[in-house]
Amino acid sequence: MLKDYLEPNIYSAITKSFSFSTITEIRMRMNEKLIVVIGNKKYYLKDDNNEFIIVNKSTIDNFVARISENSLYAFNDNIINGFLTLPKGVRVGLSGKVVSDNDKIITIKDFQSSKIRIPHVLKNCSFPAYEYLIDDEIKNTLIISPPGCGKTTFLRDFIYQINEHNLPVNILIADERNEIASVVSGEPNIDLGGFCDIYTNCTKKFAFKNGIRSMNPDIIITDEIDLDNDINSILEAINSGVKVVATIHAKDLKDLRRKPNFDYILNEKMFSRFVVLSKDDGVGTLNNIYDEKLNCIYCRCV
Repeated sequence: MLKDYLEPNIYSAITKSFSFSTITEIRMRMNEKLIVVIGNKKYYLKDDNNEFIIVNKSTIDNFVARISENSLYAFNDNIINGFLTLPKGVRVGLSGKVVSDNDKIITIKDFQSSKIRIPHVLKNCSFPAYEYLIDDEIKNTLIISPPGCGKTTFLRDFIYQINEHNLPVNILIADERNEIASVVSGEPNIDLGGFCDIYTNCTKKFAFKNGIRSMNPDIIITDEIDLDNDINSILEAINSGVKVVATIHAKDLKDLRRKPNFDYILNEKMFSRFVVLSKDDGVGTLNNIYDEKLNCIYCRCV
């Protein structure tokens, strides 16, 4: 999966000790041990001599050059947002020196660390929630969890379930970070089933506005909304009769309620289902489902 991007000694060490089917993250920090993350556990990577692999400036620079195809300028729109998306939905977070001009971010350079997040397709992980999110129609749904707990994985499988149940709906995916479908040259790298139209690498505002006007969706699905910037787009879609399923970063419902504008989306009844995920029993654990009045209609037995 990452053979074309990682240095040969690092790729070899990873494949000898681990499987990409179980790895969730790889972290490289300047002058620190390289870390492989599987579930809730972190492992220091060792070479053939059983010595820890230490990340240096050359490791970081070579990796960034490879993922940007030796043209940072061509990928700068993504870099200034702190990430690049590779085929198969692999997302690379980058940190370094932020260059700005009059409060406008120009680029990031002198990279100090990277986080490689490897997605996994977990078929039927959304199935226990399916009957709560769809009855006569799809419910406007907000999926909640901290980073790395399976929001996008759940979202992908929910799209797959809609298609597997052959629901007669047009799905528009607003894939701002190109993680949901991982489209390369117009072709999704992740199987989501049919009936999907996809906007990638654009703002949610653009995808919602232009998608409703030009693609006639019944449902818009999107990842990682920002309550400060995306409320108007979501509300416009809902008021146009388009259903919305989205994800948001929060530990749980209590944490979500602390966010500015949450009372607004609650009072406006924008969402009628709130799904809370964790990784208590593995990534994508379904903890709770709440209705529009925040009554718990599904509670995981602990």
